Amino acid sequence: MRNLQGRSALLTGASSGLGPVIARRLHREGVRFILSARRKPELDTLARELVGSRVIPADLSRRGEAERLASEAGPVDILIANAGLPATGELVSFEVEEIDNALEVNVRAVLVLTRLLLPAMLERGSGHVVLMASMAGQVPGPRNSVYNATKFALRGFGHALRAELHGSGVGVSVVSPIFVTGAGMFAASGSRAPGREVSVERVAEAVLKVIREDRSEITVAPLGMRLGARIPMAFPQVIHTSLFRSSGAIPKEAIEAQRRNR
Repeated sequence: MRNLQGRSALLTGASSGLGPVIARRLHREGVRFILSARRKPELDTLARELVGSRVIPADLSRRGEAERLASEAGPVDILIANAGLPATGELVSFEVEEIDNALEVNVRAVLVLTRLLLPAMLERGSGHVVLMASMAGQVPGPRNSVYNATKFALRGFGHALRAELHGSGVGVSVVSPIFVTGAGMFAASGSRAPGREVSVERVAEAVLKVIREDRSEITVAPLGMRLGARIPMAFPQVIHTSLFRSSGAIPKEAIEAQRRNR
């Protein structure tokens, strides 16, 4: 989808973090947005900045909200499934309701929105679905089991659906960043990520690139980390070594900050 001028896009998780940066970058290319998230005031502010945007608030942790959002959004050229819950911490620290919320937002809502918006794209023979995953969907780590489960699911869904839609004119892409500076749980806690970070602008550029070039996946991380991630994917036994466990652990202060917002 080389020419984005006049294309319509539904962006979830648009009110904070990566959302506004992605919206601003694609808006400069002529994309018209339907902005969705839980917080309407932030959405309204962004919509005033991005002239021509619509706002549809939705809480995707609530059953039925994804269906309503798809219905109110109507046919779109691009879906950018960006909404997500961090959901880190030891499994026994989660209430069942918290696990349900993570699954609803990170997995179910994405599948439902894609399912409901896809027929119009297929009818036109043109469209694109962008799934905002994570390197947590490639490499698991301690105190991250729930989040890993949702991102592994999302990444598997994206690659399988891309193969399913081959030749239809509808593309599916996965964007998998490492920790992002100024967004997510580490920004909220003021702690440092256990490894290098990338900028929100770099992630937004990756979103633009996967749409324009119809790329299957872009991992947004330094080259060494991208290469290093291939080792545990090929040889999962290294995940259970003491060195890997210590290097990949989520800092406890970041988990505590996230728990206060769960």
